[in-house]
Parts: sequence; structure tokens; C-alpha cells
Amino acid sequence: MPQRWKPSPTIQMSFAVHGAASLAVLATPGHWPWALGALAANHLVLTAAGLLPRSTLLGANLNRLPAAAKARREIALTIDDGPDPEVTPRVLDLLDSAGTKASFFCIGSRARRSPALCREIIARGHRIENHGDSHSRAFATFGLRRIRADIAAAQHTLTDITGQAPRFFRPTAGLRNPLLDPVLARLDLQLASWTRRPFDGREGDPQRVYRRLTSGLDAGDILLMHDGYAARTPTGEAVILAVLPRLLHTIAAHRLNPVTLTTALT
Repeated sequence: MPQRWKPSPTIQMSFAVHGAASLAVLATPGHWPWALGALAANHLVLTAAGLLPRSTLLGANLNRLPAAAKARREIALTIDDGPDPEVTPRVLDLLDSAGTKASFFCIGSRARRSPALCREIIARGHRIENHGDSHSRAFATFGLRRIRADIAAAQHTLTDITGQAPRFFRPTAGLRNPLLDPVLARLDLQLASWTRRPFDGREGDPQRVYRRLTSGLDAGDILLMHDGYAARTPTGEAVILAVLPRLLHTIAAHRLNPVTLTTALT
């Protein structure tokens, strides 16, 4: 069900800056350079906010689990860019062996090529969330209609394949612009980023990836990994497959409980 969009304080300030600049120019046309400068500074702030994946300046952004989940010693494993026919089944087996549940942020176009694999993710007790349809690197430059079309296409695909509507959305690389928040409200989706990002989409050293995920690991953390477009180790193995067994052991040793994002918020 569509939600009412509530602009963040930063967006409200942006509206005020635009209004004040317009009024200033109408009242005193000679002040247009100052008005233009104020607008340029405002857009610079908005652009910078969109380049910070964990930022909440442009709207609500789940970058840590809520206090209740932390009290239950829950963490969330989130796995992006799949499904991958080679890697994802092995990730599922590793998760099964540890009795661990995860949230898979799947790309709509890839899901259409591997619908049975998407259904297998759900059958094993995990959740599938929305990672856009095209996974375009230019997503943060999209206009309102294109943002909505891309997210809605993935939402339709993933819901149709799995029978479960995703509740969360994550943009490509976490980058976005101010137009995303109202689109998510209309589609009844919540933006989710992460607490720990190991850059395993380009880092082929399993030890570095492991350290980035576990240094200071604590309840309430949201961990990001990749089964799709994963970096490869020197032996050619997807990094997530090399890191996940040790990571799951460490999580258990810390007496942390990995859950899906949906479970953490209920």
C-alpha cells in the first residue's frame, strides 16, 4: 500500500532555499547572483548526500538494525547482485550448514533468467529484496519516471516469481538522488543500506574482506556481501565463498543471531 511521503529536514530546507531565492529575485532582480549561488550550494549538498550510501539526509535509510533487534543480538547478512547460477547455490548451502538466514537483494533482469533459483532462495527460508531491474551504474542520475519504472519492474518480477513482495530496496552501490525517497514511499518500500561494507565486489583478498566485516562486529550490524559480480580470489573462487564459512563461525562465536531484515523489524 502506498505510503505518504514525508520529506526529510534536508529536503524541506531545500524547498525553503528555492522559495527564498525565487522571492529574492522577484523582489530585487539585482540579487540574482546571490540567489544562484544559494541554489548551487543547495544542490551541492544534495548531490553529496546522494553519494554517501549510509546517509539519512535525503530520507529514511536503514543502516543499522533497530534497538529491539540489537537487544536480541541480531545481525543481518545482506547479499547483493544475484541471483548467480554458479555462486548463489553454494552460498545457500553454506548458509544452510550454519542454520543462518539472509536477505538477498536481487536484480530483476537476473531474476528473470534464473526464476527457479529465486524460488529456491525463498524455499530455504531467506528473503528476496529489490535491487532494481537494470542495476545501472547511472541509477543515481535517473529522473523520477525512470527511477520508478526501474524499481517497479523489479518489484513486479520478484513478486511474481516468489509470491512475496520485497519490502526493502537498495540502489546500485547505494548511490541515489533526492527523487528516490518519494518513489519508495509510493511503492511501499524502505531504503536499506549497511553497517559494514567489505568491497567484495572488487577486493579479491579474502582476508581483507573478512577483516572489514568482523572488525568491531556487534549486534545490530547490517553486513553487505555479493554473490553476483563478486570479486575473485587468486584461485578464481568468488570471494564470498572463501569468506563466508569463517564469517559464519565468527558470528556464532560472538553469539550473534543472523536474521533477515524483515525478521529484525518485526
